Amino acid sequence: MKNMNMIINVLHVGGSVSDVERTAMKENVLHSLDGRIKLITLFLVIIFAVYTTQLIVLVLLEFYVIALILVSRHSLKHSFMRVLLIIPFGGSIALLQPFVHGGTVLYTLPFGITITYQGIMFGLLLLGRLMVTLTSIVLLSSISPMQEVAESFRRLGMPRDISMIFSLFIRFLFLFYEELGRINHAQKSRNFDIFNKKTAYIWRLRQVAYTITMMFLRSYEKGESIYLSMASRGFTDKSKLYSAVNKKISFNEYSFIISTLLVIVCLQIFAIFLFPKMGFMGTPISIK
Repeated sequence: MKNMNMIINVLHVGGSVSDVERTAMKENVLHSLDGRIKLITLFLVIIFAVYTTQLIVLVLLEFYVIALILVSRHSLKHSFMRVLLIIPFGGSIALLQPFVHGGTVLYTLPFGITITYQGIMFGLLLLGRLMVTLTSIVLLSSISPMQEVAESFRRLGMPRDISMIFSLFIRFLFLFYEELGRINHAQKSRNFDIFNKKTAYIWRLRQVAYTITMMFLRSYEKGESIYLSMASRGFTDKSKLYSAVNKKISFNEYSFIISTLLVIVCLQIFAIFLFPKMGFMGTPISIK
């Protein structure tokens, strides 16, 4: 029953979809980069974060992404609020690792539950990878409008049908959020509160179910009306929703992606020759 209110609170704290899009439309050094360069840089950082098994590398990589957020002049506090809102969904897996991962037992809890050193280290590794990945995605959403991301995916070779579905999903995302906001506003104007214990629990649960059902019905009706509008304008499976402008990649954009590659290469060299001498932070963690 708390899911509906949790979603609304997350959207308000993290900023609405429109607020995120307005932030991404700002003029800045990173905002003006070609969308393909931003995506490639994001993939490089995430792939390296998933590849590495040393905590110190993840910490330094996180600092690099934070530096990019500062260069983009985006609020660091707002960025981490958005990261913290998402991290519980994957962070819960990392928190379970000390209890399920085999290894040297550090502490034994009741009912035979054990906490292992290898489990703690593996949980920290997963958490570090998740932090770098989410911070990178938040950075991308802060410097790239959603339609630019969809267009960049298509220009990088994404299949046309998938690109079209992704583009339509982005447009529906704004409509979905606005519809959810209207429903929430209507409920508040009628003094509806799912945490109000003065009303029956079953009744509150039924109202939340009505809201979810209403969202599905309105989404279906909106999709049908949009399809009829597209069909009436001659849309077919061969039509293009937009046409990308063939923009040449500038020297500054090449410099940005090369600098990211240099950071990754330097971190990998240090990971081989320097970081193993720095204690547990630099010791490679076994993922077996």
